[in-house]
Amino acid sequence: MVAPAGAALVTLSDRPIVGDDYVTGTWGEGRRRGDQPTVRACRRRQTEGKESGMSKFRHRALVSSTLAMAALIAAAAQSGVAGASSTREAASSNVITVGTLYAGTGAFATSSLPEYNGLKFWASQVNAQGGMYVAPLKKKVKVKIVAYNDQSDPATATTLYNQLLDQNKVDVFVADFGSVLTAPAITLAKNKKHLLFDVTGSGTSFFSSGANPYVVLTSLPVSAVWPKPVALLIEKLKIKRVAILYCVNDFDQAQAQAIKGFLAKSGIKLVYYQGVPTTQTDYSTLVRSIQATNPDAVLELGYPNNDIAFFKDLQSTGTHFKFVLTPFPGQLPDLFAQDVGPKTLAWTYTYAVPPIMKLNNVNIGMTFTKFASTFTKGKPSQLNFLDVAGYNAGLVVQAAFAHATSMSQAGIRAGVTAVNGKLKTLEGTLRWDNTGAQVGELLPIAQVVPSAKGLSFKIVYPATPEQKSLVNGTPKYPAP
Repeated sequence: MVAPAGAALVTLSDRPIVGDDYVTGTWGEGRRRGDQPTVRACRRRQTEGKESGMSKFRHRALVSSTLAMAALIAAAAQSGVAGASSTREAASSNVITVGTLYAGTGAFATSSLPEYNGLKFWASQVNAQGGMYVAPLKKKVKVKIVAYNDQSDPATATTLYNQLLDQNKVDVFVADFGSVLTAPAITLAKNKKHLLFDVTGSGTSFFSSGANPYVVLTSLPVSAVWPKPVALLIEKLKIKRVAILYCVNDFDQAQAQAIKGFLAKSGIKLVYYQGVPTTQTDYSTLVRSIQATNPDAVLELGYPNNDIAFFKDLQSTGTHFKFVLTPFPGQLPDLFAQDVGPKTLAWTYTYAVPPIMKLNNVNIGMTFTKFASTFTKGKPSQLNFLDVAGYNAGLVVQAAFAHATSMSQAGIRAGVTAVNGKLKTLEGTLRWDNTGAQVGELLPIAQVVPSAKGLSFKIVYPATPEQKSLVNGTPKYPAP
């Protein structure tokens, strides 16, 4: 089989889902040039192998939105995205290669694909302007993204991250979604001394071993700081008894441990504290066990498939708690509205991220309003946070090269240091500590409020004093 002119022929796990090339393997069906994978093919792949149970839920809304976004940025095939078989082109030949992974199928696909699309959109935008400025070269240089499909599998991700560094020899690399798929890259970045831009892998353990010049968390704060406003809100509402159910992974466990400490300092009683596997899909027994402790507030800390399964079992058991917080409804509202429904989500709490927060005071890249309109082609309701996160990661890469002191990994990392606390993007002001952890971009708390359109999010508690102006609602407790 011959690829169309100008396209890389890739197969199986090597298939990036964008481009102007022939599609084979990964999605299970050969298609003509330029076609996008179907929802049916995606869902069928999710039911194969040892996936974590995400396939039991419907993803039509989010996946359809993701594929629509792919169509918008299909020009990136020419201006910024390469097949995984690409070889590294040195900066002297006017290309900076950015290696990344995405999950085209499996438990993390609904989160990974939007994040990947955001990164591709960033590349297409900078290339449309002649490239990004690279300070050591004193000129603009085009960006080429080299991407592989890890299929939501950490072992596959380990192999493919190695391939990006050893075979493709990318200039820098960008992690896939979340702590589970980022963890292999953290180890490689440290061992191979190669700069990693970590988009949403916020697990505290990634940054607990001291100063690390090779990892930069771009688009979320480190997990340990997420729950502080949760604890303050619980204290403000005079809640006395709290139940915490968390998944045993770097992301969720860090939050659970942090809020456990915050509550202990406030004298609030922890009546339930239980970890479960990230693959957990049946929460009915757990819900009954929590109910037996008579909590005033319940915090379920998981990934999207966990949050959805938890809500579904609240429905099936007819259980109602006075206060429920989960991490992902704010990040993927369309998915949760489709799979859980507005009635079950009503009056629950989540972290407020863009597009719940609309930040337009920027000094690099697009304002939130401009991004939402351009990325969604005038339909901003289709936007979710992970689209923003991928784009934001690209902006950090851009800033690093614009202020780099040399083309070495240390020189590029120095570019991040140069903008620390000064870089303002559509996610807020970015700040890093000496471990590379993001300690800016702090997340306020939002409550899901019923509306005529189904769902609305109101910010009810700020994470910082500066965020008080973002508060547009009053927490309703106990939930009706």
